[in-house]
Amino acid sequence: MRIGFIDADLIDNGTRHPNLALMKLSGYMKNTLGYETELLFDYNSLESFDKVYISKVFTFTKINSKILTLPNVEYGGTGFLPEEKQDLPTEIEHHMPDYHLYDKFVEKEIGRGIKPQHFSDYMDYSIGFATRGCFRKCSFCVNKKYDRVVRHAKVSEFVDPTRKYIYLWDDNILGYENWREVFDELAETKRYFQFRQGIDIRLMTEEKASVLSKAKYKGDYIFAFDYLKDRELIERKLNIWRKYCSKTTKLYILCAYESQDVNDIISVFERISVLMKYRCLPYIMRYDTYKQSEFAGLYINIARWCNQPNFFKKKSFREYCEANGEKSSTVRYLRDFENKHPDIAKKYFDLKFETVPRFDANNEEVAATREVN
Repeated sequence: MRIGFIDADLIDNGTRHPNLALMKLSGYMKNTLGYETELLFDYNSLESFDKVYISKVFTFTKINSKILTLPNVEYGGTGFLPEEKQDLPTEIEHHMPDYHLYDKFVEKEIGRGIKPQHFSDYMDYSIGFATRGCFRKCSFCVNKKYDRVVRHAKVSEFVDPTRKYIYLWDDNILGYENWREVFDELAETKRYFQFRQGIDIRLMTEEKASVLSKAKYKGDYIFAFDYLKDRELIERKLNIWRKYCSKTTKLYILCAYESQDVNDIISVFERISVLMKYRCLPYIMRYDTYKQSEFAGLYINIARWCNQPNFFKKKSFREYCEANGEKSSTVRYLRDFENKHPDIAKKYFDLKFETVPRFDANNEEVAATREVN
């Protein structure tokens, strides 16, 4: 049989990561059933395939609904059914992914001048889930299927020995009661690894901080600070973390979710100020409702400032905006907000990563010039 696979996210918006479900399907059909499999770059000539599988992760990815009615087409993924996540059959779910499914796509893109390092996720990483599930059930998250974190697979199940790194897409690794066994398996691979979804710092302990900080972790450590109400807890956990690790640490800052008003702007800057204290970098995650806010332009500016560490580390928010030129929209958004809310602007717009007081693991102020590796 001739099988076609379509990564709808890739065709519509482009995506940095391969679709794991499609790679598992291809691996099973190619290596177990002996079928011919191919990644398709468009929706033309689908009738020439015995079966076409379409997957998308994001609900905003566009696809002509008529295609989904074709008799040889099957489709799935959270982008189609965010609240009704379907499991792959066990024999497919636990099959080694076909890490070569995207080879022609990568070759094509490099051939038109895109740098090879842009496709590192496609070429250099083994990808999989060691655990599944999360007990948090955050209202903004599509993954509410599980009530707890469960073991999903041994790391060896999805590690390709020819690939240098490992990407784990676990939902909440520190919520798994036997989390250490996963880290032991990762250590046995002797490969650098990273948890793509971020790690739940609210579950940090002395033992977890020690193990995680000593692991062969690739890139920045990434946690989340979604709600200002968690401030006290987050600070306690950052105290623990900084006792063991001085490496670059980022926290996702969710914004425009609970509200899109001035209180949310205050919440964002308050969380940023907390992270500055512990030498952590914010990464602004704008919920789509930010577009409905009178401060939509300001949300964009805050994201651009924070999400570019070279700017964030050297410039205050005001300095970043003014560097774009007095006549720029960046400065206009700044001035508009400052005219309406001068006290808020005075409190936050001149905060600077380089000079804000730092705190050590004992929550004692240390020299402002202390740097993190």
